[in-house]
Amino acid sequence: MTALNEIFGYLIQTLLSLYLLAMLLRFLLQLARADFYNPICRFLVKVTNPLVIPLRRVLPGFGGLDMASLLLALLLQLAGIVALLLINNLGLPNILLLLAWSVLGVIGLLVNIYFFALLAMIILSWIAPRSSNPAVYLLFQITEPVMAPFRKALPPMGGMDFSPILVFILINVIQIALRHMAAGIGLHPALVIGL
Repeated sequence: MTALNEIFGYLIQTLLSLYLLAMLLRFLLQLARADFYNPICRFLVKVTNPLVIPLRRVLPGFGGLDMASLLLALLLQLAGIVALLLINNLGLPNILLLLAWSVLGVIGLLVNIYFFALLAMIILSWIAPRSSNPAVYLLFQITEPVMAPFRKALPPMGGMDFSPILVFILINVIQIALRHMAAGIGLHPALVIGL
């Protein structure tokens, strides 16, 4: 691999991963029924609308899920994998394998989003409790649907909320399962955003 190929691959992967992150955040915000008057939500909608709006005419939402954003996330992941394979002069596998790799990558990135969102919420609860920052409110809206069942199973003890520990254990179990599934279908982690 030449230096130019590596630089080009890095730039493509960075740009696609940022746009993929924006697309998945849009999906999660709609899934969590977040406040779309939040400036961060407005930014994400504005950035992703050029691709989402045309596809939404063909692929409407289903059961509260933004199918257009989810499909675009899969297509972005697929485009990133194909671009990296071509840049590195590697052959393209069959389309089913590429789709499987893309699905695993999107699931892995969703799990990573929740991991870092929960980590940020924990840190912010220590250093800025009761903050009215739009980013903090958005993090709460994204993480609360995941945290609520665990809070019911493990109520606060002595004023401390230990439910994030259960969520982190579940996230680690999912990450281990994803890594083994990826290895089982021959996926190299460097090809996929999120794994």
